Amino acid sequence: MLVVVDSEGDAETEAVARKLGVKVVIHKYEGDIEQKSFAVSQACHEWVLSLDADEEVGVDLRGEIQNALENQSDELSGFYIERVTWHLGKWIRHGDFYPDHPIRLFRRSRTVMKGSNPHGRFSVDGEVGRLREPILHYSYRDLSDQVERVQRFSDMARDSMIQKERNVYVSDLLVRPFLRFIRAYFLKQGFRDGFPGLIIAVVSSFHVFLKYAKLWESRLSQEKRAPRL
Repeated sequence: MLVVVDSEGDAETEAVARKLGVKVVIHKYEGDIEQKSFAVSQACHEWVLSLDADEEVGVDLRGEIQNALENQSDELSGFYIERVTWHLGKWIRHGDFYPDHPIRLFRRSRTVMKGSNPHGRFSVDGEVGRLREPILHYSYRDLSDQVERVQRFSDMARDSMIQKERNVYVSDLLVRPFLRFIRAYFLKQGFRDGFPGLIIAVVSSFHVFLKYAKLWESRLSQEKRAPRL
């Protein structure tokens, strides 16, 4: 059974999904963890494959999933599935985007969402296997789309840190972005992806800077108001 959770209530999306015989549920987006937890709760089978709207399961992966479920043991609770991202004209094989092996196929009775918004993760109780074939991830339309999402994701990250009463330090604005660039471009060899790898490393470091800058701005607005002239 296929379940589509639509946060915006888009009429076209709903019409296409229903035409294909898919169960469609409209649910307001409250965060990555909350939305995916709700989506899993709508499933009616024990084994669940969780996919985002910008992800695709190829023929090879579909066959591997079917074979894995036919031969799985009772001790097995989930599977890591490699995810490869198409961005800036190529499949990204290094840097912050790769390797990426999230748990996406799992027993829902043994699985919970953990982490912090906007990037939660599935955590299972029990053994975890690994599939060879990747999920195809078409994350961004272009660079502008990536930058726009950095704005949204940095807002979510700021809100999550506010809830945790996280403070802001100079090192958060100066050191953390720099270390993120070093990690993405050099340690994880983003340079091997050419200009796309460089651009991804720069945008990733900007994302780190922006979420802490927004947190600082929120703290400032709570403490001070503009004085009268």
